[in-house]
Amino acid sequence: MNNQSYEELDRKNFIHPLTHLGKFERGEIPSRIMESANGVLIKDTSGKEYIDAFAGLYCINVGYGRKKIIDAIKKQVSQLAYYHSYYGNATEASIKLSDMIIERAPNNMKKIYFGLTGSDANETNIKLLWHYNNLIGKTKKKKIIARIGGYHGAGILTGSLTGLKKYHENFDLPISGIIHTEAAHYFHRDDLDQDENDFSIMCGENLEQLIINEGPDTIAGFIAEPVMGNGGLVPPPKNYWPIISNILKKYEIAFISDEVITGFGRLGKMFGVEYYNIKADMITIAKGLTSAYSPLSGSIISDKISQVISDGTDEFGPLMQGSTYSAHPISCAAGVANLQLIDDENLIENGHLIANYFNNKLIEKLEDHPLVGDVRSAGLLSAVEFVKDKKNRNFFDKQGQFAQKLVTVMSKNGVLARAMPSGDTLGFAPALCLNEKEADIIIEKTLISLKEITS
Repeated sequence: MNNQSYEELDRKNFIHPLTHLGKFERGEIPSRIMESANGVLIKDTSGKEYIDAFAGLYCINVGYGRKKIIDAIKKQVSQLAYYHSYYGNATEASIKLSDMIIERAPNNMKKIYFGLTGSDANETNIKLLWHYNNLIGKTKKKKIIARIGGYHGAGILTGSLTGLKKYHENFDLPISGIIHTEAAHYFHRDDLDQDENDFSIMCGENLEQLIINEGPDTIAGFIAEPVMGNGGLVPPPKNYWPIISNILKKYEIAFISDEVITGFGRLGKMFGVEYYNIKADMITIAKGLTSAYSPLSGSIISDKISQVISDGTDEFGPLMQGSTYSAHPISCAAGVANLQLIDDENLIENGHLIANYFNNKLIEKLEDHPLVGDVRSAGLLSAVEFVKDKKNRNFFDKQGQFAQKLVTVMSKNGVLARAMPSGDTLGFAPALCLNEKEADIIIEKTLISLKEITS
């Protein structure tokens, strides 16, 4: 079968996520069929090679083509392709990976439950938090506060947690019991004279007032990404997390740290809570857990919550939470090899160093451009936000079109970046194995592409 035949079948049969389906089916937007990859380089079936400056979807943390992970998957498939984890069943891979995760997690974390996607892990965390509150007699504590601009999935519950309007429109979301507070997006503040600390104080005041209005005894948890991802790759403003943490502690509200993106080294630390020195009650993990070599996610639960849930089974029987592919041995084997590789090659430190190099270059080359409103970063999460009027911070009338046009031209020029779902933001999230030469090429192609669309 030739490439044209594959493209025709693709347009005919496959519903692509986050895609204008009508235009795709009619052939009005391109089809790209990927074929092979190694390191940060990926090649399509036409033979065109790209630098993947977004690590797939911020997930190929160790880079493509890693033999250690591939061999671990092959060995597990040959030895035991599948067995479930119900009723106390396990595999060596699931036991090893559980131990490795808890060993690397913050000291107050005690247990891990495995899923497949970040979305289902977030749902598991909410379900277990509700269960925990029922067990301790706080049956009214069910509401969950998320943030405008946050991303936690696209399902019914997790899509409701997500604070992006496009994920709600025409889907009857958000559902009852999910409420949203201020986005920690300093560049988008209403008062341009406000400094970062004052903005963080305002975010905290708004959160506290929301808690008071809803009733503290009805709020179970607050879920947030340490660095906002799909909402524009937005690091928190100065003093944001200490202010928010104190409010959650004051009202006894659990903090769920969604580390699907930030977990396993992307910020230069194992977890975002470590990077920002904050304490979580639950941590959601996925992408970097296996570097996407096989689907796997996890809900890491604190000793405080997990002990109550464990004790509850003596009274109420088995914990009724499970799925066929939880702790799938192939995915767990990939996770073990992935974490070993991160350790063996000191990839978190390399990611930290290359992030400093790359982000300094971004500022040097792009900050003064007349259409660049903001250059921001935390570790290997970097963003350039474009505006119509730099001086007055006036955004483009049709949000998103400029960034989309730019990434299309960048792709033609051999670099894959992402137009973030919110605003005119160009996103970068390369693998931790990126080197300076590759970083320079990404910057160079970005500048060339920007010149092409603005000349």
